Amino acid sequence: MTMQLTSFIEVKKDSDFPIQNLPFGVFSESPNGTRRVGVALGEWVVDLSVLEENGLLELENGRDFFNQSTLNKFIDSGKANWSKVRAQLQHLLAKDTATLRDHAELRNKTFYKQSAVTMHMPVHVPGYTDFYSSKEHATNVGCMFRDPKNALLANWSELPVGYNGRASSVVVSGTDIVRPSGQIKVPDQERPIFSACRKLDFELETGFIVGKSTQLGEPVAIEDAWDHIFGMVLFNDWSARDIQQWEYVPLGPFNAKTFASSISPWIVTLEALAPFKTNSPIQEPKPLAYLREDHTHNSYDINLSVELKPENQQQADVISQTNFKYMYWSMAQQLTHHTIAGCNLQVGDLMGSGTISGPTPDSYGSLLEITWNTTKPLQLSNGEQRSFMQDGDTLIMKGYCEKDGLRIGFGEVSGKILPAVAFNFAD
Repeated sequence: MTMQLTSFIEVKKDSDFPIQNLPFGVFSESPNGTRRVGVALGEWVVDLSVLEENGLLELENGRDFFNQSTLNKFIDSGKANWSKVRAQLQHLLAKDTATLRDHAELRNKTFYKQSAVTMHMPVHVPGYTDFYSSKEHATNVGCMFRDPKNALLANWSELPVGYNGRASSVVVSGTDIVRPSGQIKVPDQERPIFSACRKLDFELETGFIVGKSTQLGEPVAIEDAWDHIFGMVLFNDWSARDIQQWEYVPLGPFNAKTFASSISPWIVTLEALAPFKTNSPIQEPKPLAYLREDHTHNSYDINLSVELKPENQQQADVISQTNFKYMYWSMAQQLTHHTIAGCNLQVGDLMGSGTISGPTPDSYGSLLEITWNTTKPLQLSNGEQRSFMQDGDTLIMKGYCEKDGLRIGFGEVSGKILPAVAFNFAD
């Protein structure tokens, strides 16, 4: 059984990346070096292009899946290949398999320290959609800005609310985030002003990567939806709250979201997450038939946390701890609803969960909620306070599953806030 499987490479007990995980990513030996596909194992990256070149990963003859700058080609090869490669890797990396273990020259070409490589965007993202699927988050925001008795709009409990985001500004963890500028409506002024964002926020999310394309006009049935998902990432959908408040009526977020969204470099497969399936919340009212699925084992027990590190500080403060299992709408429901009008999917499409908040203030997934829109400032361990992100702050999100001695993790997604670009507009 894979639960008991161990690798000939030593993996620390608290590592996110045991042999049972093997998440996929894209790396290079230097920032501008040749990119290729690897998997994470403990502190190491395993170069799949070397294994493929040496005939140790048996896929289609003549097809080059791993000497690639993105995972799209491999993902597009199909679910059977995802499982096949995973099984072959677990065999090759197992403690009792001599092929790599006893071949020092090949092993030296195959393994790289994660700390010594550069991680890149794991996929080309043709399209990006963000959902709004945490009932706790939607309720909090509704209470803040609308009548608390009617915090959720009538459609929220009937369908997974979402919007089409900007794929070109999805960036990999470690990319600095320039503070956005735009129009802000200050309460005591009749007209908006142009300003750097004053309420820059994070949104704690996960995302899933679409693994199977569809044709235009071809909806995906709920019972087939999981077969269209390759895996999951951690996701920070940065948000300019003050820009959004002015622009979002009537068509929703625009520049408040387009400036950047950060994803973790490792994609954790659904196969690796399988031991951590759990029940999603009971849905009332019962969804329409096309969205109806058994709520048992259609979610995942993923522990999520957020850390904030001020500039020139070594210590980061944990400011939120929550869990993916609180999500009201499942990934399958999100994908099915996305296609029900006939929208086609493309391999590599990214779908964000929406901000994930739990039931208590220490489990809220945004500063908007944690500080209740500046009315309850966050106290940091260095004595500073935060209502929203300041220049120089680094925001770090982490996630992992753990049960029966097995830990499957995502690593982290981080980003540092840089000052806004200076503009000099003559009025």
